[in-house]
Amino acid sequence: MKRLRWARIAPAALGLVLGMTAVASAEDALTAESVLGDVDTLWTCIAAFFVFFMQAGFCMVECGFTRAKNACNIVMKNAMDLAFGSIAFWMVGFGLMFGATQGFFGTTGFFYGNEDTTSFNWAFLIFQTVFCATAATIVSGAVAERTKFTGYILYTLAITIIVYPIFGCWAWNGLMSDGGWLEGKGFYDFAGSTVVHSIGGWAALAGAIVVGPRLGKYSKDGRINAIPGHNIPMAALGVFILWLGWFGFNPGSTTAVGGGSFAKICVTTNLSAAGGACTAMLVSWGLFKKPDTSFTLNGALAGLVAITAGCDVMSPTMALLTGCIGGAVVVFSVLAFDRIKIDDPVGAISVHGVCGAWGTLAVGLFSSEAGLHQFGIQALGVAAGFLWAFPVSLLIFLAIKHTVGLRVSEEEEMAGLDISEHGMHAYPANIIADGALGTLPAAPSPTNVKTSAEGE
Repeated sequence: MKRLRWARIAPAALGLVLGMTAVASAEDALTAESVLGDVDTLWTCIAAFFVFFMQAGFCMVECGFTRAKNACNIVMKNAMDLAFGSIAFWMVGFGLMFGATQGFFGTTGFFYGNEDTTSFNWAFLIFQTVFCATAATIVSGAVAERTKFTGYILYTLAITIIVYPIFGCWAWNGLMSDGGWLEGKGFYDFAGSTVVHSIGGWAALAGAIVVGPRLGKYSKDGRINAIPGHNIPMAALGVFILWLGWFGFNPGSTTAVGGGSFAKICVTTNLSAAGGACTAMLVSWGLFKKPDTSFTLNGALAGLVAITAGCDVMSPTMALLTGCIGGAVVVFSVLAFDRIKIDDPVGAISVHGVCGAWGTLAVGLFSSEAGLHQFGIQALGVAAGFLWAFPVSLLIFLAIKHTVGLRVSEEEEMAGLDISEHGMHAYPANIIADGALGTLPAAPSPTNVKTSAEGE
């Protein structure tokens, strides 16, 4: 009798146990998926914090490679393009870049967060906000030491609301919505060699042209005069901060830990930076008979910018080659811009605009996506970036020039923007050298004719 009862109960008990096991397994799976999602969100936020800290790097580089009398002005520009840019991008830029689109600009997502938003989407918003701030602050260095603070702030609003988000929609909208026209053609820019850096660089070119060169930079007889920066160690610290920040910029663009390959991207990013620094040092050594500090620092940044597009699809060897070529490109680009009398005190146009274009093209040459077809698509993206950012920025700068004004007076430039624009000195006035206070530089020697090498 007992055996019969057990025969009836046992299958039911086994079914109950199996059912409970299945439910527990499903709950475990759901928990694991939830945890992985939270880890991805955490990683994206941490990467955003690294990129945020790059703002300090840009500030230090620009301060170090310009004169002491303009340091407060540079601090203000780097602080306020982040502050104004964060608000403007949240209000308008993010929606234009990632909202529902027909391929050219977004139409939803303005004042983001008033609708149901996932935890990861919040992380994505802050990550993209600091990317936008990077594009904006690139302009600061190219127009340093002679630009009105109000004019600079107005352009910051323009680049974060219009210039950067519209091109970003063309290339990256598919990260959240339907996809832009460029990415639909197969354009590949993983972390923004063109989307962030070239867009900022071409905007910087427009600004440098409209505002004109600094007083004393170019002599009437055609000489290029050196205007040395006041603190090379500060600039070097800025470069190391930026190098560190790039480990959030590139690996963070995976927005994922599992299967994100962010460790490999750290390696390719670092190798490219190292190659850029070594090549720039060697090229400048050959040209000027001395291993030039400013060109070497710029070379590291050139390598970082160049690898940003293809950091996830290049082998370590190809990443090193990309950075080495970038280090050489930046030296000759800086010299070329000086020869055509475009004054870029920190080399931002060359580092970000030119080397961003090079890195984007390198995807079609050295990556796992390489091939003639892909190179053509990459070239299309580079051209589209220039033909959008440069003329639109040129119009914006001209509009600012002819309304509120873009350039300070000669007297204000000679006195320094710290005193004329902000009413204070970055350092005690009695320790600022006569040269920093505005005395025109001496005629260049054969080793300092390159001068504009100092860059972001």
